[in-house]
Amino acid sequence: MQSGQVLGRNGANMRRPRAEKGLFGKRWLETFGLDPTVLHVNHGSFGAVPEPVRNRQRSIQDEVRADPSRFFRSEYRGRLRKAAGSVAEFLGGAPEDWVFVENATSAANSVISSLRLESGDTILFTNQAYGAVRKAVLYWCDRTGAKPVEAPVSPPVSDPEQVTAAVVSAMRGRTRLVVLDHVASACGIVFPIFELCRHFRERDIPVLVDGAHAPGNLDLDVPSIGADFYIANAHKWLCAPLGSGVLWCRRSRQERMRPTAISHGYGSGFSRAFDWTGTRDPSAWLSVPAAIEFHNSVGGGLLRRRNRAVANKAAQRLASQFGTELSAPEDMHCSMASVRLAEHGYATELDTERLQLLVAASESVSVSLARLGGSLWLRLSAAIYNEIDDLVEAGHRVSRVLGELHGRR
Repeated sequence: MQSGQVLGRNGANMRRPRAEKGLFGKRWLETFGLDPTVLHVNHGSFGAVPEPVRNRQRSIQDEVRADPSRFFRSEYRGRLRKAAGSVAEFLGGAPEDWVFVENATSAANSVISSLRLESGDTILFTNQAYGAVRKAVLYWCDRTGAKPVEAPVSPPVSDPEQVTAAVVSAMRGRTRLVVLDHVASACGIVFPIFELCRHFRERDIPVLVDGAHAPGNLDLDVPSIGADFYIANAHKWLCAPLGSGVLWCRRSRQERMRPTAISHGYGSGFSRAFDWTGTRDPSAWLSVPAAIEFHNSVGGGLLRRRNRAVANKAAQRLASQFGTELSAPEDMHCSMASVRLAEHGYATELDTERLQLLVAASESVSVSLARLGGSLWLRLSAAIYNEIDDLVEAGHRVSRVLGELHGRR
């Protein structure tokens, strides 16, 4: 493929904005079909799908619709395994160790439900665990009599050793699983995952790494991390269609693994059990290779490094203007960075979901807010279509809403 082109519908080449330094930013909004009247600084929550990948998904849907019986009986399995091969090439490991899932939450439930938990067992996780994953831990502990153990890791964090010490010191009882974020969703902190996995692997304690934000955000070779299970979303930073999650499982752990829906593939091995869990629209999963190709065509590692720099510079500028701080040092951030917002009394006591809706309605900005360690934090996401000024402006708009709410009290 020549520079300046990406695959369009049915594999045809189409022009795209060039991705060299200085040519990222707002010009990409149209490619992603994003409303230009909204300030989009929340890519980390739901992602966005570029036109070439949308075209690829539509092409697959058209193919399935034209002859469903032929597609599912003759094409589906081979095409899905080929797509798994693209994931393996991009994220590391062997294709047979990768399967597709709806999202990282579904994958977490598959992992936890595969354990033979008993009363007296514990599952260790942190207070930065994604809300849905945390509830999955609590559910399976409640159902089996196991005990959830939560390690406190609250921003601001000074260094990776602080995170490691907090997790390790929280371990209690007969630990059957450790659940760790690779990138904490609420605050964007990158955990020292290699060190943590090494610690627990030396003690033969299995580790589940929630890498929901990692593909397309971090340089990855998943098997080298040392985890037993790695779950991730391709629909966030890799910009694949919604509903394209992936799960990697260490070979020695695959025998007990099962999908959340038991179907025809059960009993036929790890990949077959996950590949067929019932009739579904396969277009999101089969579009992941197109998302990987798009990501690489617009810079790959260059884009990841650029996005990290944008997020950190914007967060530092806002922290200086607000007289506050970042959630962690620059080298513990990726394409997301969080800055603490100045206190505004009543405004900071409101539910963060309500605040996000208020900001969206009154200031036309999509943001992520979280209350962590007793403070309100703004998480900034820097995607290909963002510039530093976008993120800074978003911070000012949020601060303006908080100030107005405080004044009305």
